[in-house]
Amino acid sequence: MKIVVELIHPDAKMPEFKSTFAAGADLYTVETAILKPRERRLISLGFKIEIPEGFEGQVRPRSGIALKRGITLINAPGTIDSDYRGEMMAAVVNHGIHTKMIEKGERIAQLVIKRIEQVEFIEGKVDETIRGSGGFGSTGEL
Repeated sequence: MKIVVELIHPDAKMPEFKSTFAAGADLYTVETAILKPRERRLISLGFKIEIPEGFEGQVRPRSGIALKRGITLINAPGTIDSDYRGEMMAAVVNHGIHTKMIEKGERIAQLVIKRIEQVEFIEGKVDETIRGSGGFGSTGEL
């Protein structure tokens, strides 16, 4: 499958798979940002994307930057609908106790393209199961 990417910033880079079987393509920042502890903000990625109908883009954290520096995404994964045509952004947060810098050109997130299906919701009675209404921690420890 081919997906159209429009670079709209002079420093923008194409999403890039870093290994042969990578599920996510790395996404690069086009700006430098300083994040205080617990601070959240949108970081510009400098491109637009045309996701085909029947698919979504999922913007996910990069595990290395999350583990090593405590920087991750607020809404992970962030959903990019196929009819969205605005600039791609990453909603980042600094979970660390120290101020952190995100450098321009840094790999900050990854993009996974997934097939989706829109369903029709109908009102009715929900069937019971053995699990029933058991929620958080009901099948084991939290």
